[in-house]
Amino acid sequence: SLHDVLEMVRQFRDKDQLTPVVLMGYLNPIEVWGYSAFADAAAAAGVDGVITVDIPPEESGEFIQSLRGKQIDPIFLLAPTSTPDRIQRICDSASGFVYYVSIKGITGAANLDVDGVAVKLDEIRKHTKLPLGVGFGIKDAQTAKAVSRVADAVIVGSALVNRVEALADQPEAIASAVSELLAAMRQSMDEN
Repeated sequence: SLHDVLEMVRQFRDKDQLTPVVLMGYLNPIEVWGYSAFADAAAAAGVDGVITVDIPPEESGEFIQSLRGKQIDPIFLLAPTSTPDRIQRICDSASGFVYYVSIKGITGAANLDVDGVAVKLDEIRKHTKLPLGVGFGIKDAQTAKAVSRVADAVIVGSALVNRVEALADQPEAIASAVSELLAAMRQSMDEN
C-alpha cells in the first residue's frame, strides 16, 4: 500500500538523507488519501518528488499546490509525440526535473533511438531550464551510457523489475544482481 511505501521511504531516510526519493504511480490512492494529507505524510517520510502518470497538469492544480506546499516536486512526463504547446504546458507545471518517455509503447519493450531522443531533448530545452531525465528503453550499460550523453538523468525501471522477476525463486541473489546491473550502468556512464 501507499502507507507501506512511505514507511520504506522513512526507513531509507534513517540511513540516507541525501539521495533524492521520487515516487511514481497512479493518482487514485493519493485521491483516496486526500492531496493535503498525502503531501503531509510524504514530506514527513522524506519524499522529494512525485510522478503521477495519469493526471495532466491542467487537472492537477490542487495536487500541485499540496505538493509544493511541502517542498515536494511534481514531476510530469513528456512523450515523443508531445507538441510544442504540450511541452510548454508540462514544463510550466513541473519542478525538480522533466521526465521524457523515450519510446512510444510500454516500458522495456522497444528499441531506443538515442539520436531521436537527442533531437527531442533539444526541443524540450527550449522550454525549460529544468534537468531532463530520460526513461523507457534503458535496458543495460550500453543504453544507459548512450542516454547519459544526451540527458541530465537516466531513469531505469523495467530492467530492474525484470532482473528481480528472473530471480524470484532465488531471493537471496536479487540484491547482488540488481547491484551488479546498476554498477555496470554507473561505470559505463562515468566513461562519458
